[in-house]
Amino acid sequence: MRRDAHEQNRRSWNLVIPAHDSHKRDQAAFLRAGGHTLFPDELALLGVDTATWPENHVPPDMSPETGPLAGLDLLHLQCNVGQDTLSLAQLGARVTGVDISDEAIARATALAAAAGLPASFIRADIYDFLAAATPRFDLAFASYGALPWLSDLELWAAGVAASLRPGGRLVLLEFHPIAFIFDEQLRPAYPYFGRGQPTVNQTGVGDYVAASGPLLAPSGWQPGVADFHNPEPCHEFQWTIADWVSAVLRAGLVLEQLRDYPHANGCQIFDNMRPLPGRRFAMPPGAPDLPLMCGLVARKPR
Repeated sequence: MRRDAHEQNRRSWNLVIPAHDSHKRDQAAFLRAGGHTLFPDELALLGVDTATWPENHVPPDMSPETGPLAGLDLLHLQCNVGQDTLSLAQLGARVTGVDISDEAIARATALAAAAGLPASFIRADIYDFLAAATPRFDLAFASYGALPWLSDLELWAAGVAASLRPGGRLVLLEFHPIAFIFDEQLRPAYPYFGRGQPTVNQTGVGDYVAASGPLLAPSGWQPGVADFHNPEPCHEFQWTIADWVSAVLRAGLVLEQLRDYPHANGCQIFDNMRPLPGRRFAMPPGAPDLPLMCGLVARKPR
């Protein structure tokens, strides 16, 4: 485990999060009105069918008490500023969000209070939290850029397994690692096999919310902070799909689903990607048909 890299990433995230949040209109009002920030793909992996729901809103007759995740204890791994965590609370889950960033947890806690949604948020290196975990969660959830910040995937998976009750599930939806061997122009630029070694980005965590516009701000997008530059570098780790599956199996979890997706949610990974309904993007015209996301569900044996 590379605690030095984690701490450097904490500093980088602490600086960029205010810029990210500056582009999102009244998130508390959006949540109070039944809004949520989740995509149908991760909800489907959680076992939630949203086919008849209004876009980015729960049905008007649904309350947390009657939601599809009602009564379940859910651990949101690397929860960032808590929008997805609180969206899961909208569906009835009793949520605990954990993130290494002080700024993220402060904002998540404030957002929960302003939205009137119950949630627990804990500032911790995820490895420290999992090392002390007891099997009290029915679901562990992670999505969209969670894995590249992990310096030891097997230790993470073992900790997740320890946090789950018998029969509990890990649900993961992540950008596909094969997509990140290319630059924005689809030129091979990076190794697929990271082998646990970090790539140091001297420009730090960027303001991808500004670059994505409305894609990552269903509550409404606004210009916010302009031309953000992060003086704190960050360290990212490339893990292969085989790394994912091996870590889960060695942790004693039973793999139930492994799915590739031909689209990316809320993110234009490459130039000239084709927009699809629902804030999704497919590969550019004439480009190879690469998988852009991968979903995984694994269960702890009873």
